[in-house]
Amino acid sequence: MQLQTISNPISINKLFFKYEKEFVLEDINLQIKEKDFLTILGPNGGGKSTLLKLILGLNPLATGNIKIFGKNIEKELHNIGYVPQNTNINLNFPISVIEVVMMGQNDIKKRFFGYKKEEKIKALEILEKVNMKEFASSKISNLSGGQRQRVLIARALFCNPKILLLDEPTSNIDINGCEQIYQTLKKLNKDVTIVVISHDISIVLKYASKAVYINKKLTYHDLSKMKDDFKNMGEHVCEIELLEMLGKCKC
Repeated sequence: MQLQTISNPISINKLFFKYEKEFVLEDINLQIKEKDFLTILGPNGGGKSTLLKLILGLNPLATGNIKIFGKNIEKELHNIGYVPQNTNINLNFPISVIEVVMMGQNDIKKRFFGYKKEEKIKALEILEKVNMKEFASSKISNLSGGQRQRVLIARALFCNPKILLLDEPTSNIDINGCEQIYQTLKKLNKDVTIVVISHDISIVLKYASKAVYINKKLTYHDLSKMKDDFKNMGEHVCEIELLEMLGKCKC
């Protein structure tokens, strides 16, 4: 009997992408393996968010290919949870935390006709995973930025994804909130492949296992080979030094 080959969650090969005449991404090759915790670093305008949009099928592919578990993107979108940089939650709308989580339901008809008891139970279980169960009945507008972001992560988890993509999940959140979010992601990483765009370099590198630096072209790093170097830099880490280290590393 022939053994079935398990494909990587995300495979990107020879990818080029441009807006009008200017290339944003050039010759991108990346294999994201199961249970990776990958952080995407790089300057504004370097192509980070564009790459996530391509993985989600929001931008059309022109040159190269992206496979999700070895299949075309549109066939595997149900396996991807996404937390965008700018959310569509109206804080002036009186909606509860548990209702926000259940908005992650893929079936639009179910959203329109209301949610069943088992879906509410599921939402509570997911909120517990992100340490937000006690706030289930609270209004989303009453939460701190970090708490609200963990609820939005729970919303992305409601459809049982195998991959979780996050675009700047800690933007405008204080240091303690950032730590809580990355601790939550690290716990979720036991079951889900994590891909996160971040500018919180010194924080995210404590939790990520892999990193890529994107500025049109991509440089890949296995952070497990660099953890001791991070520890030796002490508590007050200069992010410029970290970027310089990533630039020199040949991981």
